[in-house]
Amino acid sequence: MLCLPDGGYAAPGRPEPPPRPTPSAGPGGGPGAGSPSATASPGSPAPSGSPAPSGSADPSGSADDRPSVAEVHRQVETLYRQAEAATDAYNLAREKQARQEKEIVRIAQAVVRTQGELVTLKRQAGAMARAQYRHGGSVPPEARLLLSDDPEDFLKGVDLVRKGQRATHGVIARLAATQTTLDRYAESATREWQGLDRSRARKAAARQRVRAKLARAKQWEARLKKEERERLRKLEEEKERAAQTRWLGSGILDDITGGATPAGRRAVDFATAQIGKDYVWGAEGPDSFDCSGLTSKAWSAAGHTIPRTSQEQWKQLPKVDIEHMRPGDLIIYFKDASHVGMYVGDGTMVHAPRPGRQITMAGAGSMPILGVVRPGE
Repeated sequence: MLCLPDGGYAAPGRPEPPPRPTPSAGPGGGPGAGSPSATASPGSPAPSGSPAPSGSADPSGSADDRPSVAEVHRQVETLYRQAEAATDAYNLAREKQARQEKEIVRIAQAVVRTQGELVTLKRQAGAMARAQYRHGGSVPPEARLLLSDDPEDFLKGVDLVRKGQRATHGVIARLAATQTTLDRYAESATREWQGLDRSRARKAAARQRVRAKLARAKQWEARLKKEERERLRKLEEEKERAAQTRWLGSGILDDITGGATPAGRRAVDFATAQIGKDYVWGAEGPDSFDCSGLTSKAWSAAGHTIPRTSQEQWKQLPKVDIEHMRPGDLIIYFKDASHVGMYVGDGTMVHAPRPGRQITMAGAGSMPILGVVRPGE
């Protein structure tokens, strides 16, 4: 979803105004910024301790009961986190849909090919049946021996007939096997179509969740005056700096000595070249990215395909201890693995933060670290 200059949002490639405020609807469930899981490496910053926004929180109150900047910060932070998790679900469903569509095309091509084989085999079987009938295939061998003028010719003929029968049986067996294969393809196609329908439904639901969370966050931000919005930005920056200071103060940077591999350096070069481009949910470049779109494209540019979403990157890529982290490694944030950045060295990382922000460098410890994964191995 694209953050427009006038404050509205639009899906990629399609402008769309934000939903109108609803007086009683809360921002939805889901945890606030969580603490690192038990797998997080030592030195990860502690959770903020801010409570999740209550279901009765209303961003559309009157000017007299405007919330404090701190309250807006809590609400907006949680809503953007929830939107990022929903973006991961959207990206995963979209990726699965693309795979299913390719599989359906493959099955359709196989069906056409198998149907052609079936037609050919049926023609062969018919020709063999007609030939056998013409050459007395229905007359018993004993009778043909008695009627034959030359027993030796008869024996040669019997041998040829037997070979023909074996060939006929082979064609019939191949015909049956091909028909079975065709039936299996039909069943597979049915399953893939059903799965594709489910993926499309999941993608649509995730897209709606993203839009709802982002629109609600925008409503909260819209209640602030210009100077208050600037204070909100400073509050976010101060919180990140404090977390980074605690992380560096743990001495963790003293233990991080790994150098980048050639592939890791190429990934870092790609990611840092995108600095200043907008965060847009679901985007994979070239003009905008979401957090995992940036990391997956960076490693693709380095010659390695990795999962599209931060949650799948956390699940599938090899995990490394934080003290063994090196440039190009991916830092997964929050206990639900809803955010990812790329370590670039010297305690910093590059990431696409959230809607309304641009790709930037930040402290590697500025958010709660879940763990570190290493592509390219």
